Amino acid sequence: MNRIDKKFQELKAKKKPAFIPFITAGDPDLKTTKDLILEFERRGADIIELGIPFSDPIADGPIIQASYYRALMKGIKVAHVLDMVSEVRRKSEIPIVSMVSYSTVFKKGYQVFIENAMRAGLDGLTIPDLPVEENHELFELAKKYDFKIVCFIAPTTTECRMTMIAQKAQGFLYYISVVGITGIRDKLPDDVIQNIRKLKQMTKIPVAVGFGVSTAEHAKMIGTVADGVIVGSAIMREIEKHEKAPDEKLIQCVGELVGQLISGVKG
Repeated sequence: MNRIDKKFQELKAKKKPAFIPFITAGDPDLKTTKDLILEFERRGADIIELGIPFSDPIADGPIIQASYYRALMKGIKVAHVLDMVSEVRRKSEIPIVSMVSYSTVFKKGYQVFIENAMRAGLDGLTIPDLPVEENHELFELAKKYDFKIVCFIAPTTTECRMTMIAQKAQGFLYYISVVGITGIRDKLPDDVIQNIRKLKQMTKIPVAVGFGVSTAEHAKMIGTVADGVIVGSAIMREIEKHEKAPDEKLIQCVGELVGQLISGVKG
């Protein structure tokens, strides 16, 4: 069984939502990324979303874009990220899903990319710019290998298209809580809880919510209805704030923030 499915089954039995931190691979460096993944797991994170740096991200706001730029300037490539994931797997079985550009997957070839990702220890992909209607081959290959292609649904997605995406999605559905790009928000939309409940009535697959979830209070609110809570920009801002600090200090400070977010979700 895929690690993502297993984790959501475990959490469902406990009636707890998943906490899913996002970090950019290679910012500030790959060793720190590996250490942060292990620290997040130690503090109670359930699944890791690992961003593979890309020069032209579609849905990411300025904080994550800046982290991608810093990683790319250090020469981080997909192969380096997969090598780091292989190192994580020597110490951890935490599910890891990688956010990646569709062009990166397409260029390598669906089968080769999935095989390389699985060999390294990845469990699935989130692909923000994936044209869902046109990629039957990718979804079928992923299904064959028990590798998950996570699909996105936005507040502006039509009900007809929601149904189609919910039928194709694997692992979990990524619900975008706000219209626009990733980033830190003081307040989430008034209708976000209603929208999550509506989506959960349409599918049995777990629904995780990201984009704009920035505080323990946000995480707690989303965790009351969603199966998972995703936080990225707030974590990446904390990494940026401490990027010149000693490794131990950065890991401690970022770990403390993640611990606070987890307390909000699980509390």
